[in-house]
Amino acid sequence: MKQVVAALIWDKGKILICQRTRHQTMPLKWEFPGGKIEDGEQPRDALRRELDEELSINAVIGNEVARLRHKYPSGNAVELRFYDVREYSGEMENRIFRDLRWALPRELPSYDFLEADLNLVKDLAEGKL
Repeated sequence: MKQVVAALIWDKGKILICQRTRHQTMPLKWEFPGGKIEDGEQPRDALRRELDEELSINAVIGNEVARLRHKYPSGNAVELRFYDVREYSGEMENRIFRDLRWALPRELPSYDFLEADLNLVKDLAEGKL
């Protein structure tokens, strides 16, 4: 099972969402920034590295707010860990995504998110997190 970390980056009540490019797997889907945990890497260190690679920021990784497992129809399975990020340094730069947006939690269900993120999106939209 692939181990993945993702950030819920907050600013003024909005959360950062990212759209995959046409050339990535599951093209044009929306997601939260982050990525795969490498062998021997701690989850928070992996997320810090991914946010630097994807967005050029040095993030302060907060509490783990959700952990879920998802199995895709292809048979691939993923365990996702979501962390709060309320502080970071550096100028945010989109290095890999088609688009970045700041959205209110209640707006999240209107975006076409990755299937694995849908329960979290619902909880955020309903104010459960």
